[in-house]
Amino acid sequence: MRRLFIALATTAALASAASAQAATATTTIADTFLSAKPTDVLSYNLVGLNIQNGDKETIGEIKDLIISSGQLSGYIVSVGGFLGMGERYVIVSPGAVKVTYNEGDKKWSATMSATKEQLKTAREFKYEGRWAK
Repeated sequence: MRRLFIALATTAALASAASAQAATATTTIADTFLSAKPTDVLSYNLVGLNIQNGDKETIGEIKDLIISSGQLSGYIVSVGGFLGMGERYVIVSPGAVKVTYNEGDKKWSATMSATKEQLKTAREFKYEGRWAK
């Protein structure tokens, strides 16, 4: 009787371990493949998007995205200059830029509460070293 009890207990323990491994494998695979939500924004919708302030004045253009630990941590924005001459880059917090999509116009827009002068005096980002283009 004792042998039967040990055999049943061992079988139950092995079955539980196998079930846990199967659940982990299923969870891992399920977390690998995702679906885009209607509220998601793709990077190509952002890069090249002009940023306007509250006065509808264009104050910069999103040139690049900074991804840190798998999360959007900043926009690289070009400011100043004309036709690519004299422009400089600054990093702006994603929380400072409001990105919206207008269904009627089928257009993306970005707004920010800043002036051209504030962006011109912000710390400059340079595409050099590990970030050289």
